[in-house]
Parts: sequence; C-alpha cells; structure tokens
Amino acid sequence: MTSSDTAAAGPHGNVHHRGGISRRGFLGVAGAGALAAGAGLGLSACASGSTPAAASAAAAEAFAFHGPNQAGITTPAQDRLHFAAFDLTTTSRAELVDLLKQWTAAAARMTAGDGAGEYGPVGGLYDAPPDDTGEALGLPPSGLTITFGFGPSLFGSASGTDRFGLAARRPARLVDLPHFPGDALEPARSNGDICVQACANDPQVAVHAVRNLARIAFGVATVRWSQLGFGRTSSTSTAQDTPRNLMGFKDGTANLKAEDTAAIDEHVWVAAGDDPAAEWMTGGSYLVARRINMHIETWDRSSLREQEAIIGRDKGEGAPLSGGTEFTELDLDAEGSRGPLIPVDAHVRLAHPSENGGAAMLRRGYNFADGSTDLGRLDAGLFFLAYVRDPRTQYVPLQNKLARDDALSEYLRHTGSAIFAVPPGVTDASGFVGETLFA
Repeated sequence: MTSSDTAAAGPHGNVHHRGGISRRGFLGVAGAGALAAGAGLGLSACASGSTPAAASAAAAEAFAFHGPNQAGITTPAQDRLHFAAFDLTTTSRAELVDLLKQWTAAAARMTAGDGAGEYGPVGGLYDAPPDDTGEALGLPPSGLTITFGFGPSLFGSASGTDRFGLAARRPARLVDLPHFPGDALEPARSNGDICVQACANDPQVAVHAVRNLARIAFGVATVRWSQLGFGRTSSTSTAQDTPRNLMGFKDGTANLKAEDTAAIDEHVWVAAGDDPAAEWMTGGSYLVARRINMHIETWDRSSLREQEAIIGRDKGEGAPLSGGTEFTELDLDAEGSRGPLIPVDAHVRLAHPSENGGAAMLRRGYNFADGSTDLGRLDAGLFFLAYVRDPRTQYVPLQNKLARDDALSEYLRHTGSAIFAVPPGVTDASGFVGETLFA
C-alpha cells in the first residue's frame, strides 16, 4: 500500500486529503511497545498460554506470497483458519481471469501486512468505499498465508457445460470424491468452483483476508460456504509441538514435515509428466477438505481404555500402545495377553502408510466449534485438510478403508466434502494465481 496522500472533494466541494496507511505503518505510529505486549491485538498466541515474546514473534512473522509453490501448504501450520469456497456467478472467462489477478494483488499485499487495496481503509476518495475493510488496521502480518484452489466444477458442470473453456485442461487426478460409507454430506457445506484457505496466528487477520477477497469478487463470485478453525490439529514442521484434537488426543504425530523435502516431493508436489493433459499443475498439489463432526458427548462417556484402544495411542504422551514415546514407530506385530497391542481396528493402524501401500499425505487440519445443534449437542469436530500428489491413490482408498473398518468412525459424522486442484505459486509480481491454467 502506498503512503501518498490523495485528494477528494468533500460534500460541500471542499478538498479533503486522506493519507493511505499500511498495517505495518500504523504499528510504527502506535509504537513498538504495544506490539511487544500484544496490547489490544487479540493475539491467539497469547490466549493459548505462550510467552509475550513468542506471541510477538508469531504476530510479526510474514511469509512471502510469491514463490514456485503456494504458501500455506508446507508453511509451518498457523493457529487459526478461515476457509471459504466460492461459486462463480459470471460465465465470462475474461472476468474470471481479472478476478484472479485482483485476488493475487490483494493477497500479496495482505500477506505482507498491508491493506487489500492500493489505498487501504482510510485512503482514497473520501466519497467512495475504501478498498480495504479496515478491521486489520494496526495488526501485524501474523504469519498470514492465502492459498487458492480450483474445484472440479470450474472445469465443467455435471451436465457438460464448459463455462470457461477449461474442460480439456481438467487434471485426471482432480476426481469427484465418492460418497464414502457413513457420509452425511450437506450440499451447502460441500464443493465449490474456487477455494481460499487463509491461515494466520490471529483470527482477525485470517477473517479479514477472506472478507476482502469476497468483497473484491462482488458481481463475479459469491461465497458458497466457509469454515472457521482454531487450534491446528497437525504439525507441518519439526519445530512444532504436536497439538491435540477435540477428543483430547495428540493429532498428526506421523504427519509429513516440511523439512523432509524428499517425502514432500514424493507425496505432495505434482511433478512434470504426472499428467500430460495438465502440465499446468506442475509444482501444485491437490487439496481434500472434509468437515468431520465428532460425537463429543458420546466420546466423553467412553472409558480411557476404550478411547486409547480406538486411537491406538495413549492419551497422555501420545505414544503407540506397542510401547515407547510419541515418535516411536508403531510395532503392528506386538502381541499382548488379549491380542495385538494395537487393535486391528485402531485408527493409527488402519491409517499407517505400511497398511496403505506407502501412501502418505500432508495434513493441515483445524478444530472447529460452531455452537450447538438443535438437540443441544456441540456442533464441533475436525476440519480435515490434506495435501496430496494424487488423491486417487493417497486419499480415496484410505478413506474408504477408514469409513468401513476404523473403530473411530462410530464417533464421527462427515458433513462436508470438497476437492481442489491447487496450482503452483506465482513466481513474480507480473503473474497471477492460476496463470499456467489459462496460458
């Protein structure tokens, strides 16, 4: 955002000058002391019990928007999420491309800690709407990443309508997810033409990002559904501790980590030659999103023994029931007096790569709690996000197995489902997200 002054005619013909100001610039005016203390910023890191110094570092952290891969995939998972799926209301390819260009410019600004538009919430013409909504004014970047993906419907409808001339460029790996056993999907929480994943260490920064992208999309696209998330349920870096899900267990102990670049290349990034009809996806990935409600009240009435047997790990340390500490490899052959120490229907056994042809995925899920249902139960659970190189082999077979055989499935209800092709990153300021698709 520029800091140059702009002139605008007031209601009586007088000239009003309003200077643009960036979020970072505002912080400089407010003083560094407020940032260090996190005063008035609502930093989630402070709320979660971290030290003021750690909270300040998390708030000041910024990730580059431009690069060969989109940020928000192997980026160390932030604490908060605002995810939104959009449906396009236009049938114009030119308007779609223009929207992606505007979104790219806004995302690059916001991830750097600036406003969504050139002038920001208090700049520009005084009698015109600001080009930023303003609720993040004064807040630091907070590690914001914005990641975009394209759903199957962007490439053609079920009836065969090709709105944007993209049908021939749909990747073979961008499959329509099947109806898995036990699914209770709500159409209003599923699918979408385009997705936006905004992750940050401050919920207001994440919400601000999606709100402004939705504002920019007015007349071209509308929000189909969205989901707020808190408390990441996986670690994507070896520097992060393993978090807990709403069942109280450590989640994502065996998740892929960004530092293991060989595994990331094997399981996450699309490589040249993977799909000759979709070379534009080289450097991208595929995102599976599933809204999974937990039967919290039923789970809470289960014994600790039963809970640990269902998961296959102890609840305190997170160690496998076959012994050791959290990161000890599972011993699936270990036997006890009652049979396998890790039960045959335990979640960790059925999800283990050795039981699935070596398939692995990079998870970036979040807890969610959306109030209570009409029955007075918590509307809460896991918003599952996973990045894979090929969902046909890495996700679909695994989910079919878990839905059919996993003891944990008794306590879960899948209410939302979507899949997206996440294109490669934008390498410089002259490009836009999805440029390779439209080249």
